[in-house]
Amino acid sequence: MELIILLLLAYLIGSIPSALWVGKLFYKTDIRQHGSGNLGGTNTFRVLGKTAGLTVTILDILKGTAAALLPLLPIFDSVSVHPLIPGLLAVVGHMYPVFAHFKGGKAVATSGGVLLAYEWPVFIIVLATFFIALKVTKMVSLSSMIVSVVGFVYSIYFYLRTGDIYLMVMIGLFGAFIFYRHRENIGRIKAGTEPKVKWL
Repeated sequence: MELIILLLLAYLIGSIPSALWVGKLFYKTDIRQHGSGNLGGTNTFRVLGKTAGLTVTILDILKGTAAALLPLLPIFDSVSVHPLIPGLLAVVGHMYPVFAHFKGGKAVATSGGVLLAYEWPVFIIVLATFFIALKVTKMVSLSSMIVSVVGFVYSIYFYLRTGDIYLMVMIGLFGAFIFYRHRENIGRIKAGTEPKVKWL
């Protein structure tokens, strides 16, 4: 029963629609009605500005971190579960949030939050990679997909060094989620119509 509660809690944490709640509470705006309609940091930056976008991005990262750290809570002492499993449930919750009619974000920030909790060096690497790629390409979507590939390469190195296959499998899943959620962006990138950021 404790395991079920932990996994359900992880999903519910991931389901918190940061972009929707920040938009409605502080800007009286339903972000789903503007821009791409996506409940993520990128659309928040685009519609509500830098402060809101940064706030939502941080909150989305922390959702993944919090979920991955749930097994460390004393109330779950008797539960034997790999921390990446509740992290995965948080990412699923972010993409398909029960609090927002199962229409959420694209899994990038929350996936990063899981990595921050489990193996912080890879989080630093993918974060640096994201900003470098964004500086070069000016496209958040393409940068996000590049990051997922870099993260997977790191996970292979991590596996060869430690024998921990869980991180490799999980980053592989995160990457699959990210590419799937960006399938429309991929079409726009090919067509040369993908929006580019102007602030970097």
